[in-house]
Amino acid sequence: MLLNILFAARAERWTTYEQPLRDALRDAGIKANLSMDIAPSEVDYIVYAPNSELQDFTPYTRAKAVLNLWAGVEKITGNKTLKIPLARMVDPGLTKGMVEWVTGHVMRYHLGLDIDILNTSTDWTPRTPPLAQERKVGMLGMGALGTEAAKTLAILGFDIAGWSRSLKSQPGIKCFDGEDGLQDILARSEILVLLLPDTPATENTIDQAALAKMPKGAFIINPGRGPLIDDDALISALDSGQIAHATLDVFRTEPLPAQHPYWAHPKVTVTPHIAAETRAVTASQMIVQNIQRGETGQPFLHLVDRTLGY
Repeated sequence: MLLNILFAARAERWTTYEQPLRDALRDAGIKANLSMDIAPSEVDYIVYAPNSELQDFTPYTRAKAVLNLWAGVEKITGNKTLKIPLARMVDPGLTKGMVEWVTGHVMRYHLGLDIDILNTSTDWTPRTPPLAQERKVGMLGMGALGTEAAKTLAILGFDIAGWSRSLKSQPGIKCFDGEDGLQDILARSEILVLLLPDTPATENTIDQAALAKMPKGAFIINPGRGPLIDDDALISALDSGQIAHATLDVFRTEPLPAQHPYWAHPKVTVTPHIAAETRAVTASQMIVQNIQRGETGQPFLHLVDRTLGY
């Protein structure tokens, strides 16, 4: 049987993904017509990016699933024309990239590397940073990305705690849930990493009250979603010294506008949404794995619960 697989994303993505997807389909023994131009009534699967021109799924009466190219699904979960299963992207390459980025920035703050890298003084006073076991790190969000990052930090010896909507269990990681748990993890986190999804329930999780709850001089790292942070509250906390520094990779508006105060703030590091990117080869393998599952009657992996938004 020949499957019709529609690639519904921008043209530059097609250039990147066409060959890796064809290779993955061939390796899986799947015969398919992979194209950006297939009649809606003939489509079996949709490989999708939320910024695609395809926004009305009503004509795709034969399609069995929408397989998202992105980890984030907040731009599609509210689409009322989408009635078939939606799978988010959990890409091993993306996960490894996120783990490396988070680990690097945690280590930067833990060891105080800026003092030596910037060389802002000639002070020769020796200093001994604490060991990882003496540093309390918090992970808000214990999904696939947050869990893997937390596990790596635990291997390095950090006193790591994780918070999630529903309680998780991971060896070597203190796990919290619920509002009381959120307050507990905020109060203990000298370095806080944000890897929550973008939903109405998570917007402004880091607001004035949350920042005040954290230890004075704490650090914030956000590779998750821009709306998790109340920007004005964070700038105020940085100005007062309540928060020592923030590394931000995601923002409410991207690219970050040139006039935004984050650019010029001496206690903010801006990175241009580079913490993790889907890798075409490994992402294509994951997409084809889900197509295989759909064709053999197995449940799709990484299905989105649209009532929760992730």
